[in-house]
Amino acid sequence: MARIQTLAGEWFEPDLPGRLLKIAGDIRDAGGRAFLVGGWVRDALLGKSCRDYDVEVYDMAQDALVPILSKYGRTNLVGKAFGVIHLAMKGLSLDFSFPRTESKVGYGHRGFVVHTDEKLSFKEAALRRDFTINAMGMELPELTLCDPYNGIGDLKERVLRHVGPAFAEDSLRILRGVQFASRFGCTLAPETVELCRTLSLDDLSVERLFEEFKKWLLKPGKPSLGLRAFLDIKLDGYFPEIRPFEGSWETLGEILDNMVELRDCSGLSDSQKMDFAFAALLAGSAGTSLDFLGRITNETHLLKNVPLQLQALRQLDEGIVNDIPALRRLAVKLDGLRPLCLLVQSIPCRFFKSPDFAKCLWKSAGEYSLLEAAPQPYLTGKMLMDLGVKPGRQMGEIIKQSFELQLDGKIASAEDAVAWAMSFQQ
Repeated sequence: MARIQTLAGEWFEPDLPGRLLKIAGDIRDAGGRAFLVGGWVRDALLGKSCRDYDVEVYDMAQDALVPILSKYGRTNLVGKAFGVIHLAMKGLSLDFSFPRTESKVGYGHRGFVVHTDEKLSFKEAALRRDFTINAMGMELPELTLCDPYNGIGDLKERVLRHVGPAFAEDSLRILRGVQFASRFGCTLAPETVELCRTLSLDDLSVERLFEEFKKWLLKPGKPSLGLRAFLDIKLDGYFPEIRPFEGSWETLGEILDNMVELRDCSGLSDSQKMDFAFAALLAGSAGTSLDFLGRITNETHLLKNVPLQLQALRQLDEGIVNDIPALRRLAVKLDGLRPLCLLVQSIPCRFFKSPDFAKCLWKSAGEYSLLEAAPQPYLTGKMLMDLGVKPGRQMGEIIKQSFELQLDGKIASAEDAVAWAMSFQQ
């Protein structure tokens, strides 16, 4: 089993398929060289397993590589222009690419011309990478580190530094810097900050923007460091809807970090976790949250739920913990109170009159079964039809009035609702 020494000085056995090592041996026997590149190398040096295997093959033509790979599974040339061969095997799929350079020739992320050249050196090919921590490679099968731009030094120092001028050709890398800062506990190098400030995000699609925000907020990490990078680059000028909470960016960072701790043990669904994360980011946004969300996503649940949660947060009266009818109505509005309760818990207690407000809100919502879902009307159309009420406006009005009494606690069961409806009819 191959082992590497992590930055912490410990020996680590990364998750590395034996079939990949055999393929690398065949490539070497044929005169080529195979390198694991990108995130796998970075994660391995941090002692983390990664199953995203990107392999770059040097000193070998595409026509010579395909027969080698075909012995192990089905090959598919993903795109001749990009020089990527996909290998599908039982229980495993791998991508093999060739060293390449990229030239910006048009607008947007598709405006590149790619040139593959198996004779490029690893250092030349790595110039197209974004940050030095992603510009390292490990030659297979021995896992010998190749690090032409001192990525390991920057990883030790937790610094994000761009590799070279090619960084500026894809403006998405600005937001990558934000999410990498969060995920790997990094700060941006001063020269990288200055370069990022000169770039524009105007050529990026909604989908690409959204993916980077999701990685910042939803992947494990410390999102307050992402916020620091966001502010260093002055992205609050591009996204003015993201605002400090109660005038404090430090507090917003604290809310985001609390959000991560609460989210991971919250019992929320994936879509609720996303709602929670974006609500935390926009906790200081006043009434502009929908403006921001509309710029980066078409996700219906985000566009609906996040503004509702933030509106409820801003209007929340601490006395609601003892006002059960109001609590029930809020649960109806939000379809359950768990996400709002978690959002309240993510806010430092110093911002509430009672330091125990978040705990009390959670306790009250739990006692009245309001965390998971809204109360449902006891009285139904079928019950009313059994009483002789015909479908129509009157039936709807009876159900509505009954539900209001239910929320007030004056109707406590389906039997109570039917009895009330019978007296209403009389």
